Amino acid sequence: MERLVCLLIGYIFGLFQTGYFYGKTQGVDIRKMGSGNAGSTNALRTMGIKAGMITLLGDCFKCVIAVLVVRGIYGQSHADILPLLSLYTGFGAVLGHNFPFYLKFKGGKGIAVTAGMILSTDIRIAAVCLIVFIVIVAVTRYVSLGSLVISVLFLVGLVVDGQMGMFGMAQKYLFEMYGIGALFVLSAFIRHRANIGRLRNGTESKISFSKKKNKR
Repeated sequence: MERLVCLLIGYIFGLFQTGYFYGKTQGVDIRKMGSGNAGSTNALRTMGIKAGMITLLGDCFKCVIAVLVVRGIYGQSHADILPLLSLYTGFGAVLGHNFPFYLKFKGGKGIAVTAGMILSTDIRIAAVCLIVFIVIVAVTRYVSLGSLVISVLFLVGLVVDGQMGMFGMAQKYLFEMYGIGALFVLSAFIRHRANIGRLRNGTESKISFSKKKNKR
């Protein structure tokens, strides 16, 4: 039951579509601009750096806050599986972000939310993912490629930390945790399937570091 509660809490927090609400303050619907995605990359490309950063931080920290809420609720009663419950919460936030019911289930791709989950799990994994993401985007200018790579790195980091005993959980719970971690990766690849096709064809949009608006 507590797993379902955590998924629900995460989903509720994930419903806060930062890009959508910020766009509304600017008199636009981000879902009708650029790629039609409500995430930080589309906000950056269509509304500028400020919008992109606000969307990124908002989507990231809604996951962090959701995890903190769950840790406050279950910190004593389920301390032995708290890392697992936190991961359920984070995945719930991804689902809420990607499929908000009040926007006809048309949300983002969940990468900024996943970043919040990574930050909540292990600051070292977060640091590695951040560095790798920056390097990939700086070299290739493909945000989608960097996003997919860090989702995989997150799963790898979970397994490494888990097998090293960093989470202090029994092996059966660790395997369950790895399964949820794999769902983060699966979700990222499914939501980026069009991007993957364009990457393979060499037609994926590149991010621009100039002050001019980025191309779609």
